Amino acid sequence: MGTVNRTLRDVAALAAATLAVGASFGAITIAYGLPAWLPVVMSVLIFAGGAQFLAVGLLAAGNPLAAVVAGLLLNARHLPFGLAVADTIGPRWRDRLVGSHIMTDETVAFALAEPDPARRRRVYWTVGATLFVTWNTGVVLGVLLGGAVGDPNALGLDAAFPAGLIALILPSLRDRDTRRVALAGAAVAVLLTPVLPAGLPVLCALLGLLTLVRPSRRRPPPAASGAAGTVAEEARC
Repeated sequence: MGTVNRTLRDVAALAAATLAVGASFGAITIAYGLPAWLPVVMSVLIFAGGAQFLAVGLLAAGNPLAAVVAGLLLNARHLPFGLAVADTIGPRWRDRLVGSHIMTDETVAFALAEPDPARRRRVYWTVGATLFVTWNTGVVLGVLLGGAVGDPNALGLDAAFPAGLIALILPSLRDRDTRRVALAGAAVAVLLTPVLPAGLPVLCALLGLLTLVRPSRRRPPPAASGAAGTVAEEARC
């Protein structure tokens, strides 16, 4: 029961942050002078969080092609996410289509934190549906409120999602291999952030998986037993 209550508490905290950041996204889009329908349609059909902030900024700057490319780069991390939760989402095409649409960093993290497959599936769909509803509700509120919400960075809400993810993955870091991959990937991302466009350092963090590759060592052939060696010696004589 304690684990269930802790999960519900964490989901509620993330949902509140999602609502606030979604409202900020809707308000910022209106402040850019873009049409009111754009953030709503984008949030329902794309549901990409941070990529949406980047996209509307590039759209407001008059560069729609860059907005598309940047969104694809930022969300390319969903490819390994999809492989990790494919069995959790379910085998039916309807489940895969809807499940991949509501896939977020937080949804995947909450699901993978559950060892039981049945509970993992319930958590995935519960978290995904909750964040989808709260994000879109927040976007609509932001559009209606206009520029009254402000910048989420100024409110510190941009740190809510990373903090939640760190809390979720801490138990997994007890495993030595997992810890090695995580630290190597984080180091790669930090080192490449000043020199690569946004989104690419996160993808390059996958290079941390190379720490699991170990060169195979050739074993020497087993020594012949004493009896076999004696027989072979006699045969040569």
